[in-house]
Amino acid sequence: MNILIIDGQGGGVGRQLVENIKKSFSEHTITAVGTNALATQAMLKAGADRTATGENAVIVGCRTADIIIGPIGIVIADSLWGEITPNMALAVGQSTAVRILLPMNLCCNYIAGVDRINTSAIIDDCIIKIREILSKKS
Repeated sequence: MNILIIDGQGGGVGRQLVENIKKSFSEHTITAVGTNALATQAMLKAGADRTATGENAVIVGCRTADIIIGPIGIVIADSLWGEITPNMALAVGQSTAVRILLPMNLCCNYIAGVDRINTSAIIDDCIIKIREILSKKS
């Protein structure tokens, strides 16, 4: 399975995702795409198998991904302070991959009910969902 992680800004969420997914699902390929070099570097240091940066990398990655994971902003054009282009959001939204979107209240996007949930709990839930998806596919 090809697991695509998309993150921007400093790549902190992407770094945590790579670390946790790598521990739990080391046999699967983790491709990490940053919307900028800093985010990509953070995910590379965390142990991603493949990394790339920028709009075209997101578009190409979405074509071959089985699972796409990232903050909810990856499907909202101009989110992450403008780092998600309309083409990136479209590629994620039109991909045939299963999308696991992390509810983050950032960059003028408010997700109701998320204020009481910390990032660790969100990532733990993401790992549980990946396990469910992988068990259905095998």
